[in-house]
Amino acid sequence: MELGTGLFTCQKRPDDDRPMSELYDEMLTLGRAIDDAGLASAWVSEHHFLDDGYLSGTMPALGALAAVTDDIEIGTCIALAPLYDPIRLAEDTATVDLLSGGRTTLGLSIGSNPREFDAFDVPRDERVERLSDTVSLLRDAWSDGPIEHESAFHAGATGVDVTPKPAHDVPLMLGGAAKPAVRRAARTADAWCAPSSLSIGGVKKRVDDIRNVREEEGLDDDFTIYVLQHGFVGDSKEEAWDAMKDGYLYIQRRYAEIFSGESVPELSEERRQELKEQAIYGTPEDVVEDLERYRDALGDDIHFIFRTYHPGIGTERMVECIDRLGEEVVPHVS
Repeated sequence: MELGTGLFTCQKRPDDDRPMSELYDEMLTLGRAIDDAGLASAWVSEHHFLDDGYLSGTMPALGALAAVTDDIEIGTCIALAPLYDPIRLAEDTATVDLLSGGRTTLGLSIGSNPREFDAFDVPRDERVERLSDTVSLLRDAWSDGPIEHESAFHAGATGVDVTPKPAHDVPLMLGGAAKPAVRRAARTADAWCAPSSLSIGGVKKRVDDIRNVREEEGLDDDFTIYVLQHGFVGDSKEEAWDAMKDGYLYIQRRYAEIFSGESVPELSEERRQELKEQAIYGTPEDVVEDLERYRDALGDDIHFIFRTYHPGIGTERMVECIDRLGEEVVPHVS
Protein backbone atom coordinates (compact mmCIF):
# COMPACT_ATOMS: atom_id res chain seq x y z
CA MET A 1 0.00 0.00 0.00
CA GLU A 2 1.20 3.48 -0.87
CA LEU A 3 0.08 6.40 1.28
CA GLY A 4 -0.39 9.96 0.06
CA THR A 5 -2.27 12.98 1.33
CA GLY A 6 -3.93 16.31 0.47
CA LEU A 7 -6.32 17.40 -0.99
CA PHE A 8 -5.26 21.01 -1.10
CA THR A 9 -8.24 23.32 -1.60
CA CYS A 10 -6.85 26.56 -0.07
CA GLN A 11 -10.27 27.52 1.27
CA LYS A 12 -10.58 30.46 3.64
CA ARG A 13 -13.11 29.77 6.38
CA PRO A 14 -15.11 32.72 7.75
CA ASP A 15 -13.15 32.50 11.02
CA ASP A 16 -9.76 32.56 9.24
CA ASP A 17 -8.34 36.09 9.03
CA ARG A 18 -5.25 35.20 7.00
CA PRO A 19 -4.81 36.70 3.51
CA MET A 20 -5.23 34.23 0.65
CA SER A 21 -1.49 34.36 -0.07
CA GLU A 22 -0.83 32.75 3.30
CA LEU A 23 -3.15 29.86 2.48
CA TYR A 24 -1.12 29.23 -0.66
CA ASP A 25 2.10 29.43 1.35
CA GLU A 26 0.53 26.86 3.69
CA MET A 27 -0.03 24.50 0.74
CA LEU A 28 3.66 24.72 -0.19
CA THR A 29 4.75 24.21 3.43
CA LEU A 30 2.61 21.09 3.62
CA GLY A 31 3.92 19.90 0.24
CA ARG A 32 7.48 20.09 1.53
CA ALA A 33 6.44 18.24 4.68
CA ILE A 34 4.83 15.46 2.63
CA ASP A 35 8.02 15.06 0.59
CA ASP A 36 10.26 15.11 3.68
CA ALA A 37 8.04 12.60 5.51
CA GLY A 38 8.48 10.00 2.77
CA LEU A 39 4.82 9.83 1.81
CA ALA A 40 3.96 8.81 -1.74
CA SER A 41 1.88 11.67 -3.10
CA ALA A 42 0.24 15.10 -2.71
CA TRP A 43 -2.98 16.20 -4.41
CA VAL A 44 -4.91 19.33 -5.30
CA SER A 45 -8.65 19.70 -5.84
CA GLU A 46 -10.66 22.06 -8.05
CA HIS A 47 -13.83 24.12 -7.88
CA HIS A 48 -14.79 27.60 -9.04
CA PHE A 49 -16.44 30.86 -7.95
CA LEU A 50 -16.80 30.01 -4.26
CA ASP A 51 -16.70 32.80 -1.70
CA ASP A 52 -14.10 30.94 0.36
CA GLY A 53 -11.65 30.93 -2.55
CA TYR A 54 -11.65 27.17 -3.20
CA LEU A 55 -8.59 26.49 -5.38
CA SER A 56 -9.39 26.91 -9.08
CA GLY A 57 -5.95 26.82 -10.71
CA THR A 58 -4.87 23.19 -10.53
CA MET A 59 -1.98 23.43 -12.97
CA PRO A 60 -0.34 26.51 -11.39
CA ALA A 61 -0.69 24.84 -7.98
CA LEU A 62 0.93 21.64 -9.22
CA GLY A 63 3.73 23.64 -10.84
CA ALA A 64 4.45 25.28 -7.50
CA LEU A 65 4.36 21.92 -5.71
CA ALA A 66 6.71 20.48 -8.33
CA ALA A 67 9.21 23.23 -7.51
CA VAL A 68 9.25 22.59 -3.74
CA THR A 69 9.28 18.78 -3.79
CA ASP A 70 11.68 16.17 -5.14
CA ASP A 71 10.18 12.69 -4.92
CA ILE A 72 6.43 12.60 -4.40
CA GLU A 73 3.78 12.01 -7.03
CA ILE A 74 1.70 15.16 -7.55
CA GLY A 75 -1.71 15.23 -9.13
CA THR A 76 -5.26 16.46 -9.44
CA CYS A 77 -7.97 14.80 -7.43
CA ILE A 78 -9.94 15.87 -9.32
CA ALA A 79 -9.81 18.25 -12.31
CA LEU A 80 -13.17 18.96 -13.97
CA ALA A 81 -12.45 17.78 -17.49
CA PRO A 82 -15.44 19.30 -19.37
CA LEU A 83 -14.43 22.81 -18.27
CA TYR A 84 -11.00 22.65 -19.93
CA ASP A 85 -9.77 23.28 -23.42
CA PRO A 86 -8.09 19.88 -23.85
CA ILE A 87 -5.23 21.22 -25.97
CA ARG A 88 -4.33 23.71 -23.26
CA LEU A 89 -4.77 21.01 -20.61
CA ALA A 90 -2.39 18.76 -22.56
CA GLU A 91 0.18 21.56 -22.74
CA ASP A 92 -0.14 22.60 -19.10
CA THR A 93 0.06 19.03 -17.83
CA ALA A 94 3.15 18.39 -19.96
CA THR A 95 4.73 21.54 -18.49
CA VAL A 96 4.03 20.41 -14.91
CA ASP A 97 5.35 16.95 -15.71
CA LEU A 98 8.60 18.39 -17.05
CA LEU A 99 8.95 20.67 -14.04
CA SER A 100 8.43 17.71 -11.70
CA GLY A 101 10.69 15.30 -13.57
CA GLY A 102 7.87 12.95 -14.52
CA ARG A 103 5.90 12.82 -11.26
CA THR A 104 2.45 13.96 -12.46
CA THR A 105 -0.87 12.11 -12.43
CA LEU A 106 -3.93 13.75 -13.98
CA GLY A 107 -7.19 12.89 -12.25
CA LEU A 108 -10.36 13.84 -14.11
CA SER A 109 -14.12 13.78 -13.56
CA ILE A 110 -17.28 14.96 -15.28
CA GLY A 111 -18.15 17.66 -12.70
CA SER A 112 -21.60 18.46 -11.39
CA ASN A 113 -22.15 22.04 -10.23
CA PRO A 114 -24.52 23.90 -12.60
CA ARG A 115 -23.00 27.30 -11.84
CA GLU A 116 -19.57 26.16 -13.00
CA PHE A 117 -20.91 24.80 -16.28
CA ASP A 118 -22.96 27.93 -16.92
CA ALA A 119 -20.00 30.25 -16.30
CA PHE A 120 -17.74 28.27 -18.63
CA ASP A 121 -20.54 28.09 -21.20
CA VAL A 122 -20.39 24.30 -21.32
CA PRO A 123 -23.67 22.35 -21.63
CA ARG A 124 -24.00 20.18 -18.56
CA ASP A 125 -25.67 17.41 -20.54
CA GLU A 126 -22.47 16.99 -22.59
CA ARG A 127 -20.21 16.38 -19.61
CA VAL A 128 -19.82 12.60 -20.00
CA GLU A 129 -19.06 12.86 -23.71
CA ARG A 130 -16.65 15.74 -23.11
CA LEU A 131 -14.76 13.74 -20.48
CA SER A 132 -14.36 10.76 -22.82
CA ASP A 133 -13.33 13.07 -25.65
CA THR A 134 -10.75 14.77 -23.44
CA VAL A 135 -9.21 11.43 -22.42
CA SER A 136 -8.80 10.39 -26.07
CA LEU A 137 -7.43 13.77 -27.08
CA LEU A 138 -4.92 13.91 -24.22
CA ARG A 139 -3.50 10.51 -25.04
CA ASP A 140 -3.15 11.48 -28.68
CA ALA A 141 -1.64 14.87 -27.82
CA TRP A 142 1.08 13.29 -25.65
CA SER A 143 2.04 10.65 -28.23
CA ASP A 144 4.58 11.21 -30.99
CA GLY A 145 3.44 13.36 -33.87
CA PRO A 146 0.30 15.42 -34.47
CA ILE A 147 -3.13 14.65 -33.05
CA GLU A 148 -5.15 12.23 -35.15
CA HIS A 149 -8.22 12.12 -32.89
CA GLU A 150 -11.22 13.86 -34.44
CA SER A 151 -12.85 15.62 -31.52
CA ALA A 152 -16.59 16.21 -31.51
CA PHE A 153 -16.06 19.37 -29.44
CA HIS A 154 -12.69 20.73 -30.57
CA ALA A 155 -12.45 20.38 -34.32
CA GLY A 156 -9.28 22.45 -34.52
CA ALA A 157 -7.33 19.90 -32.47
CA THR A 158 -6.85 17.42 -35.31
CA GLY A 159 -3.41 17.84 -36.85
CA VAL A 160 -1.97 19.90 -33.99
CA ASP A 161 1.38 18.68 -32.64
CA VAL A 162 1.48 19.47 -28.93
CA THR A 163 5.04 20.24 -27.84
CA PRO A 164 6.92 19.64 -25.68
CA LYS A 165 5.72 16.20 -24.67
CA PRO A 166 5.55 15.19 -20.98
CA ALA A 167 8.59 13.75 -19.23
CA HIS A 168 6.80 10.39 -18.86
CA ASP A 169 3.52 8.73 -19.79
CA VAL A 170 1.20 10.77 -17.57
CA PRO A 171 -1.30 8.40 -15.93
CA LEU A 172 -4.95 9.37 -16.32
CA MET A 173 -7.11 8.71 -13.28
CA LEU A 174 -10.90 8.93 -13.41
CA GLY A 175 -13.25 9.40 -10.48
CA GLY A 176 -16.88 8.55 -9.86
CA ALA A 177 -18.85 5.90 -8.00
CA ALA A 178 -21.66 5.09 -10.46
CA LYS A 179 -21.25 1.90 -12.49
CA PRO A 180 -20.83 3.68 -15.86
CA ALA A 181 -18.12 5.93 -14.38
CA VAL A 182 -16.27 3.03 -12.82
CA ARG A 183 -16.39 0.99 -16.02
CA ARG A 184 -15.33 4.02 -18.07
CA ALA A 185 -12.24 4.23 -15.88
CA ALA A 186 -11.58 0.50 -16.27
CA ARG A 187 -11.71 0.70 -20.06
CA THR A 188 -10.13 4.07 -20.85
CA ALA A 189 -7.96 5.22 -17.94
CA ASP A 190 -4.86 4.12 -16.05
CA ALA A 191 -6.44 4.44 -12.62
CA TRP A 192 -9.67 4.91 -10.71
CA CYS A 193 -10.21 6.87 -7.48
CA ALA A 194 -12.81 5.68 -4.99
CA PRO A 195 -14.62 8.69 -3.45
CA SER A 196 -14.63 9.08 0.32
CA SER A 197 -18.39 8.48 0.48
CA LEU A 198 -17.96 4.77 -0.29
CA SER A 199 -17.70 2.13 2.43
CA ILE A 200 -14.97 -0.50 2.21
CA GLY A 201 -17.58 -2.88 0.84
CA GLY A 202 -18.63 -0.30 -1.73
CA VAL A 203 -15.05 0.18 -2.86
CA LYS A 204 -14.45 -3.58 -3.08
CA LYS A 205 -17.57 -4.09 -5.19
CA ARG A 206 -16.32 -1.52 -7.70
CA VAL A 207 -12.73 -2.77 -7.68
CA ASP A 208 -13.96 -6.28 -8.40
CA ASP A 209 -16.01 -4.89 -11.29
CA ILE A 210 -12.97 -3.03 -12.66
CA ARG A 211 -10.83 -6.14 -12.52
CA ASN A 212 -13.52 -8.23 -14.20
CA VAL A 213 -14.04 -5.69 -16.99
CA ARG A 214 -10.32 -5.42 -17.66
CA GLU A 215 -9.89 -9.20 -17.68
CA GLU A 216 -12.85 -9.70 -20.01
CA GLU A 217 -11.53 -7.08 -22.44
CA GLY A 218 -7.93 -8.27 -22.34
CA LEU A 219 -6.57 -5.09 -20.73
CA ASP A 220 -3.43 -6.17 -18.92
CA ASP A 221 -1.45 -2.92 -18.63
CA ASP A 222 -0.87 -1.32 -15.23
CA PHE A 223 -3.95 0.04 -13.49
CA THR A 224 -3.91 1.76 -10.10
CA ILE A 225 -6.66 1.85 -7.51
CA TYR A 226 -6.69 5.03 -5.44
CA VAL A 227 -8.84 5.21 -2.33
CA LEU A 228 -9.74 8.58 -0.82
CA GLN A 229 -10.75 9.07 2.81
CA HIS A 230 -10.57 11.93 5.31
CA GLY A 231 -8.66 11.50 8.53
CA PHE A 232 -6.08 12.66 11.04
CA VAL A 233 -3.41 11.35 13.40
CA GLY A 234 -3.25 12.45 17.04
CA ASP A 235 -2.44 11.22 20.53
CA SER A 236 -5.92 9.73 20.96
CA LYS A 237 -9.20 9.29 19.11
CA GLU A 238 -10.64 12.30 20.87
CA GLU A 239 -7.64 14.56 20.21
CA ALA A 240 -7.45 13.61 16.53
CA TRP A 241 -11.17 14.23 16.00
CA ASP A 242 -10.98 17.53 17.83
CA ALA A 243 -8.11 18.60 15.57
CA MET A 244 -9.82 17.78 12.28
CA LYS A 245 -13.53 18.21 12.91
CA ASP A 246 -14.02 21.93 12.27
CA GLY A 247 -12.22 21.92 8.92
CA TYR A 248 -13.63 18.54 7.92
CA LEU A 249 -17.25 19.44 8.64
CA TYR A 250 -16.80 22.85 7.03
CA ILE A 251 -15.58 21.37 3.75
CA GLN A 252 -18.32 18.74 3.79
CA ARG A 253 -20.95 21.46 4.15
CA ARG A 254 -19.44 23.31 1.21
CA TYR A 255 -19.39 20.11 -0.84
CA ALA A 256 -23.07 19.65 -0.11
CA GLU A 257 -23.61 23.09 -1.65
CA ILE A 258 -21.35 22.41 -4.63
CA PHE A 259 -22.99 19.12 -5.52
CA SER A 260 -26.55 20.33 -5.00
CA GLY A 261 -26.18 23.88 -6.28
CA GLU A 262 -28.15 25.05 -3.24
CA SER A 263 -27.25 26.79 0.02
CA VAL A 264 -26.58 24.49 3.00
CA PRO A 265 -26.34 26.69 6.13
CA GLU A 266 -25.70 23.75 8.45
CA LEU A 267 -25.22 19.98 8.34
CA SER A 268 -27.79 17.93 10.22
CA GLU A 269 -26.67 16.12 13.35
CA GLU A 270 -27.32 12.83 11.57
CA ARG A 271 -25.05 13.84 8.70
CA ARG A 272 -22.33 15.02 11.10
CA GLN A 273 -22.39 11.67 12.85
CA GLU A 274 -22.30 9.81 9.55
CA LEU A 275 -19.24 11.80 8.46
CA LYS A 276 -17.51 11.13 11.77
CA GLU A 277 -18.06 7.41 11.31
CA GLN A 278 -16.64 7.51 7.78
CA ALA A 279 -13.40 9.24 8.74
CA ILE A 280 -10.20 7.51 9.84
CA TYR A 281 -8.65 9.16 12.88
CA GLY A 282 -6.90 8.46 16.14
CA THR A 283 -3.47 7.29 17.21
CA PRO A 284 -1.06 5.91 14.61
CA GLU A 285 -2.11 2.46 15.76
CA ASP A 286 -5.78 3.29 15.21
CA VAL A 287 -5.04 4.57 11.71
CA VAL A 288 -2.92 1.53 10.83
CA GLU A 289 -5.72 -0.76 11.98
CA ASP A 290 -8.26 0.99 9.74
CA LEU A 291 -5.91 1.02 6.75
CA GLU A 292 -5.30 -2.70 7.23
CA ARG A 293 -9.03 -3.25 6.79
CA TYR A 294 -8.78 -1.67 3.33
CA ARG A 295 -5.75 -3.78 2.49
CA ASP A 296 -7.49 -6.96 3.64
CA ALA A 297 -10.44 -6.14 1.36
CA LEU A 298 -8.60 -4.80 -1.68
CA GLY A 299 -5.10 -6.25 -1.58
CA ASP A 300 -1.67 -4.65 -1.22
CA ASP A 301 -1.62 -2.88 -4.56
CA ILE A 302 -3.62 0.23 -3.69
CA HIS A 303 -2.72 3.88 -3.25
CA PHE A 304 -4.51 5.38 -0.27
CA ILE A 305 -5.03 9.16 -0.33
CA PHE A 306 -5.40 9.95 3.37
CA ARG A 307 -6.99 13.38 3.28
CA THR A 308 -5.46 15.34 6.15
CA TYR A 309 -5.83 18.86 4.71
CA HIS A 310 -8.80 20.38 6.53
CA PRO A 311 -9.17 24.14 6.00
CA GLY A 312 -8.35 26.45 8.86
CA ILE A 313 -7.25 23.91 11.48
CA GLY A 314 -3.65 25.20 11.63
CA THR A 315 -0.53 24.60 9.57
CA GLU A 316 1.51 23.22 12.47
CA ARG A 317 -1.18 20.71 13.33
CA MET A 318 -1.27 19.44 9.76
CA VAL A 319 2.53 19.26 9.48
CA GLU A 320 2.66 17.24 12.71
CA CYS A 321 0.01 14.88 11.34
CA ILE A 322 1.98 14.44 8.10
CA ASP A 323 5.20 13.77 10.04
CA ARG A 324 3.48 11.11 12.14
CA LEU A 325 2.04 9.47 9.06
CA GLY A 326 5.55 9.15 7.66
CA GLU A 327 7.19 8.02 10.90
CA GLU A 328 4.51 5.93 12.58
CA VAL A 329 2.05 4.76 9.91
CA VAL A 330 3.88 4.24 6.61
CA PRO A 331 6.33 1.65 8.03
CA HIS A 332 3.40 -0.55 9.03
CA VAL A 333 1.39 -0.40 5.81
CA SER A 334 3.91 -0.06 2.98
